[in-house]
Amino acid sequence: MAYITLTKDNIGSEHICCAFSDKKCADSYQQKKNWLANEFEHGFVFRHLDERAKVFIEYGPAEEAWIPVTAPNYLMIHCFWVSGKYKGTGHGKALLQEAIDAAKAQNKAGLVTVVGTKKFHFMSDTKWFLKQGFEECDSTESGFSLLKLDFAAGKDRPRFNDSVRSGTCPDQEGLVVYYSNRCPYAEYHVTESLVETAQKRNLPLKIIKFESKTQAQQSPSPATIFSLYLNGKFVTTDISACMDSRFDKIVRR
Repeated sequence: MAYITLTKDNIGSEHICCAFSDKKCADSYQQKKNWLANEFEHGFVFRHLDERAKVFIEYGPAEEAWIPVTAPNYLMIHCFWVSGKYKGTGHGKALLQEAIDAAKAQNKAGLVTVVGTKKFHFMSDTKWFLKQGFEECDSTESGFSLLKLDFAAGKDRPRFNDSVRSGTCPDQEGLVVYYSNRCPYAEYHVTESLVETAQKRNLPLKIIKFESKTQAQQSPSPATIFSLYLNGKFVTTDISACMDSRFDKIVRR
């Protein structure tokens, strides 16, 4: 099983697994690459299978993560996908083991990752992580869990930041979306699809894009790739909710 680590030197020629053939998201795709190139300087790692497939893991120091979590001396697993015919072939365990080995080599206390208490779209499989020895160390009213895998006793228990505790966002009317360039689909579907969908329904829409780690770490939602709120209440992490054909069904759930 051959895997490739993206760097500033090869990111121009290597794919990033998601949206590489989606012409609508070409600009969003490049923005994700730009985001990655900046984060490599902060210890961020992107590893993918040497195939045109969605088989990859992203991780980096939790202190540098664009996620509202406090986990000193842990590595944070960001996106982690094994899809299609590659499921059940050992890639997930192999990539996770690489992250474990990296954390131990850096004398980290362990690994952490954010998932849905129940499966959320665009987030890793909660049950799978639990089977690998992770355990829940914090949760939110809006349905997110923080999982950890400890190697040694850390000084502080990993936890969500206070900004996520209420499960609501400050704006209590209409649609509010929070997103970042952590995903190559987000920019296009938020600024194009969701704008059109909201206008069609005469719904006020406020778009909040995280442009820095500091902003993301103060997010009201742990899902800083994409989180949609309606009248102050969290609705979904599913980017397909931006689309006219999917919006009503997802919001009614």
